[in-house]
Amino acid sequence: MAQGAIHHEPHHEVSVWPLPIGIGVLLIPLSFTMFFHYGWQLPGLVIGGVGLALILVGAAGWANEHFATEKDAGFGWIGILSFIISEVVIFGTIFSAFWTARIAHADKWSAWVPEGITLGMAGILTLILWASSFTIFKAETALEEEGDTGKALTWVFITFALGVAFVILHMREWMHLWSEGFTLSAHMYGTGFYALTGLHTSHVIVGLITQVYAMWLLATGRMNKDKPTMLRATSAYWHFVDVMWMLVAGTAYLVGTAAL
Repeated sequence: MAQGAIHHEPHHEVSVWPLPIGIGVLLIPLSFTMFFHYGWQLPGLVIGGVGLALILVGAAGWANEHFATEKDAGFGWIGILSFIISEVVIFGTIFSAFWTARIAHADKWSAWVPEGITLGMAGILTLILWASSFTIFKAETALEEEGDTGKALTWVFITFALGVAFVILHMREWMHLWSEGFTLSAHMYGTGFYALTGLHTSHVIVGLITQVYAMWLLATGRMNKDKPTMLRATSAYWHFVDVMWMLVAGTAYLVGTAAL
């Protein structure tokens, strides 16, 4: 062996958790086929629910297995960046569709703007997400620089509470606008508004799920100063969600209600 060469011991990972994930992935398209093609609504919903549950349980079990036995290699940062880049493409497509519709229907767009939509609500939601970006940053600092898992857990919980408040307020706004006739199929503004804000809120909910998992890892000691990658990834994703909200709010509220 050449001098300085690194010898790696063979390592074989055996886990049962990919099996429920694979079954869940198989059941999801099957449920869509049953629901939409054959019209079997109840069986389709049941199969879809089982598939989603299997995916979530499998992913949680597999991740728990890793955090309980493996070292933190730090590659999660690369993974989350790759994921964020792919998400930018998805959001960009919706933005392009919204702006195209705004230009094509400029002559009648103002008639589509409901009275219930206000920049004040957009401002409140923005302030909530700004505050949550600060709290998730404080959580990361508490873990990596101070090694204080308790303080990190507290800051993640505050971030989670702010995110939940964002979702609740946003959904109440949707319900109010919907009652005014500003629905998904009412016109192009309605379609674009709910497509943008709905896509963003779905990402907020994913962020909240990762925060719950991060809190569990912190509370059980599976994540600490020497294994911070999960919190780094959670923080990076949440910052992405917050930055994307600025673009979503600017488009759906400012451009959407502007008299151009």
